[in-house]
Amino acid sequence: MTRSWVGIIYSLMYHLRVKICGITNEADGRFAAMHGADAIGLNFSAESPRRIDFETAKFVLRELPPFVDAVGVWVNRPLRKIYQEVHQLGRVRTIQWHGSNRELSDAFPYQLISAFSVRDPQSLVEVQRYLDTCRGLGQLPAALLLDGYSSGQHGGTGQRAPWDLLAAFRPDIPVILAGGLTPENVAEAVRIVQPYGVDVASGVEHSVGHKDPAKVRRFLDNARNAAAKLL
Repeated sequence: MTRSWVGIIYSLMYHLRVKICGITNEADGRFAAMHGADAIGLNFSAESPRRIDFETAKFVLRELPPFVDAVGVWVNRPLRKIYQEVHQLGRVRTIQWHGSNRELSDAFPYQLISAFSVRDPQSLVEVQRYLDTCRGLGQLPAALLLDGYSSGQHGGTGQRAPWDLLAAFRPDIPVILAGGLTPENVAEAVRIVQPYGVDVASGVEHSVGHKDPAKVRRFLDNARNAAAKLL
Protein backbone atom coordinates (compact mmCIF):
# COMPACT_ATOMS: atom_id res chain seq x y z
CA MET A 1 0.00 0.00 0.00
CA THR A 2 1.38 3.41 -1.01
CA ARG A 3 2.12 5.68 1.92
CA SER A 4 0.07 8.88 2.06
CA TRP A 5 1.49 12.35 2.66
CA VAL A 6 0.21 11.95 6.24
CA GLY A 7 2.38 8.87 6.65
CA ILE A 8 5.42 10.58 5.15
CA ILE A 9 5.13 13.57 7.48
CA TYR A 10 4.59 11.23 10.43
CA SER A 11 7.78 9.34 9.62
CA LEU A 12 9.73 12.60 9.69
CA MET A 13 8.31 13.54 13.10
CA TYR A 14 8.42 10.11 14.71
CA HIS A 15 7.59 10.04 18.39
CA LEU A 16 6.78 6.56 19.65
CA ARG A 17 3.90 6.39 22.13
CA VAL A 18 4.03 3.77 24.86
CA LYS A 19 1.04 2.36 26.75
CA ILE A 20 1.42 0.20 29.85
CA CYS A 21 -1.76 -1.85 29.98
CA GLY A 22 -3.41 -4.04 32.59
CA ILE A 23 -2.86 -1.57 35.44
CA THR A 24 -4.64 -2.84 38.56
CA ASN A 25 -3.43 -0.51 41.34
CA GLU A 26 -2.38 3.06 42.04
CA ALA A 27 1.32 2.33 42.55
CA ASP A 28 1.77 0.68 39.15
CA GLY A 29 -0.17 3.40 37.36
CA ARG A 30 1.79 6.18 39.04
CA PHE A 31 5.14 4.48 38.39
CA ALA A 32 4.45 3.95 34.68
CA ALA A 33 3.28 7.53 34.23
CA MET A 34 6.16 9.11 36.13
CA HIS A 35 8.73 7.10 34.18
CA GLY A 36 7.51 8.17 30.76
CA ALA A 37 4.47 6.16 29.69
CA ASP A 38 2.15 8.13 27.43
CA ALA A 39 -0.86 6.09 28.52
CA ILE A 40 -1.99 3.43 30.95
CA GLY A 41 -4.67 0.83 30.29
CA LEU A 42 -7.48 -0.19 32.63
CA ASN A 43 -9.11 -3.49 31.69
CA PHE A 44 -12.81 -3.71 32.56
CA SER A 45 -13.44 -7.05 30.85
CA ALA A 46 -14.91 -9.58 33.29
CA GLU A 47 -12.88 -12.39 31.72
CA SER A 48 -9.50 -10.70 32.09
CA PRO A 49 -7.10 -11.77 34.86
CA ARG A 50 -6.14 -8.07 34.97
CA ARG A 51 -9.69 -6.85 35.45
CA ILE A 52 -10.13 -3.72 37.53
CA ASP A 53 -13.42 -2.52 38.99
CA PHE A 54 -14.64 1.05 38.65
CA GLU A 55 -14.05 1.99 42.27
CA THR A 56 -10.40 0.89 42.19
CA ALA A 57 -9.97 2.53 38.80
CA LYS A 58 -11.00 5.88 40.29
CA PHE A 59 -8.13 5.66 42.79
CA VAL A 60 -5.69 4.85 39.97
CA LEU A 61 -6.93 7.79 37.91
CA ARG A 62 -6.46 10.22 40.80
CA GLU A 63 -2.76 9.32 40.88
CA LEU A 64 -2.05 10.08 37.22
CA PRO A 65 -0.13 13.28 36.42
CA PRO A 66 -1.23 15.65 33.63
CA PHE A 67 -0.75 14.71 29.96
CA VAL A 68 -0.98 10.95 30.58
CA ASP A 69 -3.91 9.31 28.83
CA ALA A 70 -6.10 6.73 30.56
CA VAL A 71 -7.51 4.06 28.26
CA GLY A 72 -10.45 1.87 29.17
CA VAL A 73 -10.38 -1.65 27.69
CA TRP A 74 -13.53 -3.67 27.00
CA VAL A 75 -14.26 -6.95 25.23
CA ASN A 76 -17.50 -7.63 23.35
CA ARG A 77 -19.41 -5.02 25.33
CA PRO A 78 -21.99 -2.97 23.42
CA LEU A 79 -20.60 0.49 22.79
CA ARG A 80 -23.74 2.22 24.03
CA LYS A 81 -23.25 0.54 27.42
CA ILE A 82 -19.57 1.51 27.46
CA TYR A 83 -20.47 5.14 26.79
CA GLN A 84 -22.81 5.04 29.78
CA GLU A 85 -20.24 3.41 32.05
CA VAL A 86 -17.18 5.42 31.08
CA HIS A 87 -18.97 8.65 31.98
CA GLN A 88 -18.54 7.64 35.65
CA LEU A 89 -14.75 7.70 35.32
CA GLY A 90 -14.27 11.22 33.98
CA ARG A 91 -10.54 10.91 33.23
CA VAL A 92 -10.97 8.06 30.73
CA ARG A 93 -11.38 9.60 27.28
CA THR A 94 -10.16 6.68 25.14
CA ILE A 95 -11.97 3.37 24.62
CA GLN A 96 -10.10 0.27 23.42
CA TRP A 97 -12.52 -2.29 22.06
CA HIS A 98 -11.77 -5.98 21.46
CA GLY A 99 -14.20 -8.57 20.23
CA SER A 100 -15.99 -10.28 17.41
CA ASN A 101 -19.35 -8.46 17.33
CA ARG A 102 -17.83 -5.29 15.92
CA GLU A 103 -20.03 -2.20 15.86
CA LEU A 104 -19.80 0.98 13.79
CA SER A 105 -20.37 4.01 15.94
CA ASP A 106 -19.51 7.67 16.30
CA ALA A 107 -17.55 7.55 19.56
CA PHE A 108 -17.36 11.32 20.07
CA PRO A 109 -16.48 12.79 22.58
CA TYR A 110 -14.38 9.69 23.23
CA GLN A 111 -11.61 8.26 21.04
CA LEU A 112 -12.06 4.69 19.85
CA ILE A 113 -9.16 2.26 19.41
CA SER A 114 -10.36 -0.79 17.47
CA ALA A 115 -8.34 -3.88 18.38
CA PHE A 116 -7.74 -6.82 16.05
CA SER A 117 -5.87 -10.10 16.44
CA VAL A 118 -3.60 -10.69 13.44
CA ARG A 119 -2.61 -14.18 12.38
CA ASP A 120 -2.05 -14.03 8.61
CA PRO A 121 -2.62 -11.86 5.50
CA GLN A 122 -6.34 -12.64 5.58
CA SER A 123 -6.53 -10.99 9.01
CA LEU A 124 -5.32 -7.73 7.47
CA VAL A 125 -7.82 -8.06 4.61
CA GLU A 126 -10.55 -8.12 7.27
CA VAL A 127 -9.04 -5.11 9.04
CA GLN A 128 -8.92 -3.19 5.76
CA ARG A 129 -12.53 -4.13 4.99
CA TYR A 130 -13.56 -2.76 8.38
CA LEU A 131 -11.66 0.48 7.75
CA ASP A 132 -13.21 0.89 4.31
CA THR A 133 -16.69 0.52 5.81
CA CYS A 134 -15.90 3.00 8.58
CA ARG A 135 -14.47 5.47 6.08
CA GLY A 136 -17.58 5.24 3.94
CA LEU A 137 -19.70 6.15 6.96
CA GLY A 138 -17.33 8.88 8.13
CA GLN A 139 -16.71 6.98 11.37
CA LEU A 140 -13.07 5.93 11.34
CA PRO A 141 -11.63 4.87 14.70
CA ALA A 142 -8.90 7.04 16.20
CA ALA A 143 -6.41 4.16 15.92
CA LEU A 144 -5.97 0.44 15.33
CA LEU A 145 -4.43 -1.90 17.88
CA LEU A 146 -2.95 -4.96 16.19
CA ASP A 147 -2.39 -7.85 18.56
CA GLY A 148 -1.09 -11.40 18.43
CA TYR A 149 -3.56 -14.19 17.78
CA SER A 150 -4.62 -16.76 20.33
CA SER A 151 -7.80 -18.78 19.81
CA GLY A 152 -10.66 -17.61 22.00
CA GLN A 153 -8.71 -14.75 23.58
CA HIS A 154 -8.90 -11.01 23.06
CA GLY A 155 -5.76 -9.19 24.19
CA GLY A 156 -3.29 -10.01 26.93
CA THR A 157 -2.38 -13.27 25.21
CA GLY A 158 1.39 -12.84 25.27
CA GLN A 159 1.43 -14.04 21.63
CA ARG A 160 3.54 -12.06 19.19
CA ALA A 161 1.90 -10.43 16.21
CA PRO A 162 3.51 -11.16 12.81
CA TRP A 163 5.85 -8.15 12.68
CA ASP A 164 7.12 -8.67 9.12
CA LEU A 165 3.55 -8.80 7.86
CA LEU A 166 2.56 -5.66 9.75
CA ALA A 167 5.60 -3.75 8.46
CA ALA A 168 3.92 -3.44 5.06
CA PHE A 169 0.50 -2.48 6.44
CA ARG A 170 0.16 1.32 6.36
CA PRO A 171 -3.40 2.53 6.88
CA ASP A 172 -4.01 6.26 7.18
CA ILE A 173 -4.71 6.06 10.90
CA PRO A 174 -2.28 5.31 13.75
CA VAL A 175 -1.28 1.68 14.37
CA ILE A 176 -0.52 0.51 17.90
CA LEU A 177 1.47 -2.72 18.10
CA ALA A 178 0.66 -5.21 20.87
CA GLY A 179 1.14 -8.88 21.54
CA GLY A 180 4.09 -10.59 23.20
CA LEU A 181 6.20 -7.44 23.59
CA THR A 182 8.90 -7.46 26.26
CA PRO A 183 11.86 -5.26 27.21
CA GLU A 184 14.06 -7.70 25.28
CA ASN A 185 12.20 -7.64 21.94
CA VAL A 186 10.48 -4.25 21.78
CA ALA A 187 13.43 -2.56 20.04
CA GLU A 188 13.32 -5.08 17.21
CA ALA A 189 9.54 -4.73 16.95
CA VAL A 190 9.80 -0.95 16.69
CA ARG A 191 12.55 -1.19 14.07
CA ILE A 192 10.54 -3.58 11.88
CA VAL A 193 6.97 -2.30 12.25
CA GLN A 194 7.61 1.40 13.04
CA PRO A 195 4.22 1.74 14.73
CA TYR A 196 2.60 4.87 16.11
CA GLY A 197 2.69 3.22 19.53
CA VAL A 198 3.41 0.02 21.43
CA ASP A 199 1.25 -1.61 24.09
CA VAL A 200 2.47 -4.01 26.77
CA ALA A 201 0.85 -5.82 29.70
CA SER A 202 2.23 -9.26 30.61
CA GLY A 203 5.69 -8.45 29.26
CA VAL A 204 6.44 -6.07 32.14
CA GLU A 205 4.91 -8.05 35.03
CA HIS A 206 6.41 -10.04 37.88
CA SER A 207 3.02 -11.72 38.42
CA VAL A 208 -0.34 -11.40 36.72
CA GLY A 209 -1.70 -7.89 37.22
CA HIS A 210 1.40 -6.60 39.03
CA LYS A 211 4.09 -4.65 37.19
CA ASP A 212 7.82 -5.12 37.69
CA PRO A 213 9.34 -1.61 37.98
CA ALA A 214 12.66 -2.67 36.45
CA LYS A 215 10.92 -4.25 33.45
CA VAL A 216 8.73 -1.17 32.96
CA ARG A 217 11.79 1.10 32.94
CA ARG A 218 13.70 -1.15 30.52
CA PHE A 219 10.70 -1.43 28.21
CA LEU A 220 10.27 2.34 28.06
CA ASP A 221 13.99 2.95 27.54
CA ASN A 222 14.43 0.26 24.88
CA ALA A 223 11.33 1.29 22.95
CA ARG A 224 12.23 4.98 22.91
CA ASN A 225 15.90 4.35 22.06
CA ALA A 226 14.86 2.18 19.12
CA ALA A 227 12.49 4.88 17.88
CA ALA A 228 15.19 7.55 18.15
CA LYS A 229 17.43 5.54 15.82
CA LEU A 230 14.74 5.67 13.12
CA LEU A 231 14.77 9.47 12.87
